[in-house]
Amino acid sequence: MIKKPKAIPSLPEVKITKKDFKAKETKSNKPSEKKAEEFVEEVVQIDRVTRVVAGGKRMRFRATVLVGNKNGKVGLGVEKANDVVSAVQKAVRQAKNNLINVPIKNETIPAEILETYDSAKVLLKPAALGTGIIAGGPVRMVAELSGIKNIISKILGSDNKINNLKAVLAALNKLALQNDFKEKK
Repeated sequence: MIKKPKAIPSLPEVKITKKDFKAKETKSNKPSEKKAEEFVEEVVQIDRVTRVVAGGKRMRFRATVLVGNKNGKVGLGVEKANDVVSAVQKAVRQAKNNLINVPIKNETIPAEILETYDSAKVLLKPAALGTGIIAGGPVRMVAELSGIKNIISKILGSDNKINNLKAVLAALNKLALQNDFKEKK
């Protein structure tokens, strides 16, 4: 025996105008007054690392990520996870928590500085307008993401990217602290 399909009752036609839509908006739907800072994420390096355990080797991935807003803030994150995507997400989260303020005057840094981190040494020099970024890989990435447009640098010592990045960030942080101290006087 074949059943006849039940008739679907017709629904009343509803017309929504822009006026009705605006009236229904709540405070939670409106964009906040403060604009959230947009950060640019750049993956510097992804490494496959292993740990030897009783049953053999455990493989994981280490992601090194730089985050910056190109307006004086930059941060570094280094995290490990079982897959690349998770490692990058964790590194981005860590980088946003480790943001530092970068002192920028006339599109360059305010003073020359030589900073070391472990065996990595980084020399940063202010440059005249129009010089551009004259720097190696890690220093160039930090300069671009922090908003520095003119800088001269030299990486001395180690060629380890992570240590060089940490040396550059330490140098910029030291400059920021010196700059704050001079402004308070």
